[in-house]
Amino acid sequence: MRFDDTIQAKVVDLARSYGAKRLILFGSALDRSHDARDIDLACDGIEGWAIYGFAARLEDELRTTVDVVPLTPETRLTRHIEKVGQRLM
Repeated sequence: MRFDDTIQAKVVDLARSYGAKRLILFGSALDRSHDARDIDLACDGIEGWAIYGFAARLEDELRTTVDVVPLTPETRLTRHIEKVGQRLM
C-alpha cells in the first residue's frame, strides 16, 4: 500500500477522533514512491488502551498492518522517530 494523500487524510481524521495531539509517520511508509509493508505511526494524546483501538480501526479501514507507538514517555526510540519521521499533525 502506498501512503498517499487520501490515506494520510483518513489516518489524521481518525487520529483526531481518538484525541491525538501529535502524529508522526515513520518506517517504510515514508517512501511514498513504493508500497509499504505496513504503516508505522507514533502519537501523543491517545490515552491508555484507546491506542490499541485506534490501531485496530486503522487496520480494518486500510486493510494493512498498522503499528502505533506512544510518544510519551520519551525514549531513545521516540527521539529517533521525531528526528526522522514526518509529522502529520
